[in-house]
This record gives sequence, C-alpha cells and structure tokens, in this order.
Amino acid sequence: MIERDSLHRFLIEHTNVRGEWVHLDATWQAVLERGDYPPVVKETLGEAMAAVALLAATLKFKGSLVMQISGDGPIGMLVVQATSERTLRGLAHFEGDVPPGDLSARFGNGRIVITIDPGEGMERYQGVVGLVGASLGEALRDYFERSEQLPTQLWLAADGTAAAGLLIQRMPGPEEDADAWNRAVTLAETVTREELLTLNAQQVLHRLYHEEDVRLFERDPVSFRCSCSRERVGDMLVSLGADEARSILEDEGDIRVTCEFCNAHYVFDAVDVEELFAARDKPPVKPTRH
Repeated sequence: MIERDSLHRFLIEHTNVRGEWVHLDATWQAVLERGDYPPVVKETLGEAMAAVALLAATLKFKGSLVMQISGDGPIGMLVVQATSERTLRGLAHFEGDVPPGDLSARFGNGRIVITIDPGEGMERYQGVVGLVGASLGEALRDYFERSEQLPTQLWLAADGTAAAGLLIQRMPGPEEDADAWNRAVTLAETVTREELLTLNAQQVLHRLYHEEDVRLFERDPVSFRCSCSRERVGDMLVSLGADEARSILEDEGDIRVTCEFCNAHYVFDAVDVEELFAARDKPPVKPTRH
C-alpha cells in the first residue's frame, strides 16, 4: 500500500550512501487545484515539487529552500518552495503550447537558482547554474557537480494524481566499501516511473537494494501550505511607497492582491492603506519605568 504525502530517510549500512524517498498526493493535488496546467507543465512542476521536497529533507535547519527555473522557452518560470516544517507550495508560468521533450524544449535557454534561507537573520545561500540535461534529475545532478556539493542523484516522476522521487547522496568520510556509491547509483538507475508512482518506500528500496543492508527511518508527513498573509501583503504595499499605493487607490478604488501560489485574495481600501502607512510612521513606544 502506497504511503500518502510521505518522506522517508534511509541509509545503506556500512557505506557512505544515504537517501530520501517522497510521495506526494493531496499536497500535489492542492497545487493542481490552484493552476490550470497542460500535461507537460503538470509533469514538470510535479517533478520539481518532488525534487524540492527531497532536497529540503537533506538539510538540517529551520527555514526554507526555493528552487526557481527560468528560461526563454514556453515555460518561462517555475518556482517551488519547501520549508523545514515539511510544507510545500509551487507554481509555473507558461505561454502557448508546451511541447514534450527535454528541458530545452520546455524552458529554452534557462537556468536553475536554488536559494536556502535559514531564517532568523542568518545569511542566505544561493547557487545558480545553467539548465543542462534532458530531465530535471539530470539538471540537478549537474547543479551539484558544478556547485561542488555532495554527489547527489535524483529520479523523479509525476502525473495528474501523484508526484514522487528518490534521492541518494554520497557522504564524505572514510569508506568501508569503495564501490558502494557506484553500485547504489547503478541499481537506482533501474527504478521505473511506474514504480516511483505506485510503490511505497519499503517496496522501492527492497526492489533496488534487497542485497544491501538498508535502514529505513520513520515517515515524515508532507503537506501543502502557503506562507502568504494579509500582514505580508501589507508589508509589500508599504514597500511600494505611499504615493504609489494612493495612485492605485485613485485609479482602482481599492487595492486587490491575489497570491499566485494559493489564490488567496486580499483587498485593501483607502482606510486600510492609510493605517498601513500611519503604523509605519508612528514612533516606537518607549518602555514605561515604574
């Protein structure tokens, strides 16, 4: 039986190989409900959702990981965000017909930007590379090679029902089994799209690594959640400046903002806008000494 909206970490014992497996169901459906995507875009966005869930699971921090792919082809931009709370959101922008084929057919000349934001005022990390490879898994392998991070390989699959993926990484340090990484990659290369979409973590790992000593960790649940809020939209309006906000009010009567990720609607009238800027200009209250 497939596990819904789940992440599993695993280790191949006595080797430097670790991995992650993910299967997205309601989380993926929540994204599809908020965007009308043709099949090729749907598949690409679903694979990206699985990939970002896997990549975020390898990090030990409180914050977010964002992957953005942009190009001059039919899919102009794709963005997926995962948080350390195992939440996901994503969207894609496209124009016209998006042909099947490799990444260049879908994105044209493009690039991948991965941003890791640890939050709490800590410094962000950002890696940028050209979009290379026939599939998103190949492009991310190239990203890790170019950014000199841990050797990492991904296998991804998505359709209109589910999105799933498998990731393995080669950890640093002394190795008991020098051939373990090559063997793990070779075996993982045999996984099929159907197996990723229809089997659970234990079944996939047994299918691939039944001759290895694999330790499978407990399930981490994954869910869709958007981080937008009225307060954040208000901050965005303040950043526009009072003159710009009032100009929009004069033209439109109110300011309406729709979140592209979740379709939440926010409306600010003239009173709301004046309160935003009054709060910004108000001097901080000094503590009272008793």
